[in-house]
Amino acid sequence: MSQLDDAAIGMADRLKLFILAGEPSGDRIAADLVARLKQRVPLAFIGVGGDELARQGLRSLFPMSDLAVMGVTDVLLRLPLLLWRIEQTARAIRKANPDIVVLVDAQDFSRLLARRLKQLRYKGQMILYVAPSVWARAPERAAKLRPLFDEVLAVLPLEPAFMEKLAGPPTTYVGHPALGERQRRDAVERGPLVLLPGSRDGELRRHMPIFRQVAEALADHPALDGIAIPTLSALKARIEGEVAAWGVPVSVVADRAERAGLYDTAAVALAVSGTVTLELGLAQVPMVVSYVMDRHQADVYDKIGRPAVSLPNIILGRAAVPEFVQAQGDVAVLVAAVRELLDNKKARQTQIASFGELSELMENGEAAFPRQDPADRILAHWHNQRALTGS
Repeated sequence: MSQLDDAAIGMADRLKLFILAGEPSGDRIAADLVARLKQRVPLAFIGVGGDELARQGLRSLFPMSDLAVMGVTDVLLRLPLLLWRIEQTARAIRKANPDIVVLVDAQDFSRLLARRLKQLRYKGQMILYVAPSVWARAPERAAKLRPLFDEVLAVLPLEPAFMEKLAGPPTTYVGHPALGERQRRDAVERGPLVLLPGSRDGELRRHMPIFRQVAEALADHPALDGIAIPTLSALKARIEGEVAAWGVPVSVVADRAERAGLYDTAAVALAVSGTVTLELGLAQVPMVVSYVMDRHQADVYDKIGRPAVSLPNIILGRAAVPEFVQAQGDVAVLVAAVRELLDNKKARQTQIASFGELSELMENGEAAFPRQDPADRILAHWHNQRALTGS
């Protein structure tokens, strides 16, 4: 049983869950949580998600892609739809009355949805899975989340301490499904150049033309054995259509097992900042990180002091990998950075050594905030709620 039908709702020993993911990285986190809970308790759930949650049995209320926006421009273009989705989701939750609502990332949408649920007097537990980056910008947001969420499940080991310091909701470090990507390897003498241009529509629009020029400029490098783009199954046809016009052959990989094999043999990667940089680090793939912003993002980034954006650098607290955050994509800079990494085995090996530290931190958490199982946290809230209500 995976949906909140009438029979399921009538069973007191069944955890009734609403879960929402707004983009592919959140979908993977949400699916991992659902799989863990299924191993522990009878579970009925509804929500919003993508391919990963669908594999767990979810029939999404609407396409997850409706929520996958980044930057003010993308948000404004979809604002009427996003406002409607908030109301639609809130009504669905109020009608189903699940025990627990878990909102995975999609920070603005999740915050507005939680606020709307409070207005509708939803009495169940609300959990935010993936902490907002209050340590990088807008620290005042932490305290504003406290009335909305019963707990935050953090995927970065540094986040519980920051949330505590900023008077945010109780926060627990639970690790990340990307820990499954961990491997040990040395610098590869010759292998593919892996390109990861993002998954959101705006990211793909801004990065695919730039990554094309980088690929064409470096295709003949002696350390490279082909060019590959790992992507989602839903995006494979789009990516294949775009790379068909490139001046170099590109392999587009959507299968997870193939992606793991690609990471194992990759010489280097050029990746858009995001969860994928954590996956690459745990897989010990040397990388260059890029992010091309829209105008509003660029203004905000300058105002907050241009902090690190790639997860390996954020977690380790130093510039372990080169990153280039730009208002306009500078192809020459990216070509030079990737070429330098290809030419310098010691630089690749230094990154790999840093990724060993990254893996240890992600595996264990910080001493004051050790890693816990996310399913344990959800079940703790459920059992406490049942104890209070006598159910």
